[in-house]
Parts: sequence; C-alpha cells; structure tokens
Amino acid sequence: MASQSKTGSVYDFTVKDARGNDVDLSSYKGKVLLIVNVASQCGLTNSNYTELNQLYEKYKSQGLEILAFPCNQFGGQEPGNNEQILETACTRFKAEFPIFDKVEVNGDNAAPLYKHLKSSKGGLFGESIKWNFSKFLVDKEGNIVDRYAPTTSPLSIEKDVKKLLGIA
Repeated sequence: MASQSKTGSVYDFTVKDARGNDVDLSSYKGKVLLIVNVASQCGLTNSNYTELNQLYEKYKSQGLEILAFPCNQFGGQEPGNNEQILETACTRFKAEFPIFDKVEVNGDNAAPLYKHLKSSKGGLFGESIKWNFSKFLVDKEGNIVDRYAPTTSPLSIEKDVKKLLGIA
C-alpha cells in the first residue's frame, strides 16, 4: 500500500474486517469515528467495552461509529483468532460496533492505518501506542482530532464526541 502523508485522511485506507472482507474506510465519510485497539483479556477490557457500548448506543443514530481493532501486542491479551475475538466481543461484551481483523499497532508490521493515526497524533510518550484501548477520535472529514490514553474512560470523552457530532 502506498505510504500516506500526515495530511491524509483515514478515508484513504482499506482495512479487513474480522471475517476477512475488505472495508474501505471512505464508507464512513460523514461519520465521527472512535478508533480503538482492543483486547479481550486486559484489565481495562470490562470498563472499556461497557462504556464503548454505552457511547455507541447513545450516538450511533447521530453519526458515531466505533471501529475496534483487536491487538495482541500488549501482554498477549488478545491471543484468539478472529472468530474467537468476535465471539468474546459480541457475546460476552455485547459489542454492536464493527470489529476488524487483528492488527499490530506498533513496529515494522504495524497496520498502515495505525501508522497514519500515530504520525498524526503522537501520544504522551511519542508516537508508539503504549497499551490496549488507546483511542483516536476522527471528525466527519476523516481528520484525527484527538488521541486518548488507554486509561481514559470512553464516557469521559463524550463531550468531545458530541461536539464533533454537532450536538449541543
């Protein structure tokens, strides 16, 4: 895949969903996106999935999409295959938002989308992602607006989501 400039949009990327199908992120144009690297066996899993579900339920009809990318780079906390990950996310955690193919978010094999996210919004410790449940907020034009630490509660960013959705 061609390298993406820092000024590019997340809409320039095609990713795989958990069933191996190509998903052109331009299909999300006009939506506010919250892109999260998830894991099913992390200490942050229960609270993050619960609050992500609450945000999604509350704002999906107003244009919010949560894009979950499983990642096993932190403590081996997402060891399953995509089928197992879907089972856990959708059955145990009742996730209704899209779950994508397991990716790497750091290193030479990092997914191109994650390379773009990190180069656009470096974190507290530079570009690399430090743990599961790092969150990137993307506006309706595909621009990365903010980055949140794994320990940031999804509900605590509700005001930022509402602002991008144009809800007072």
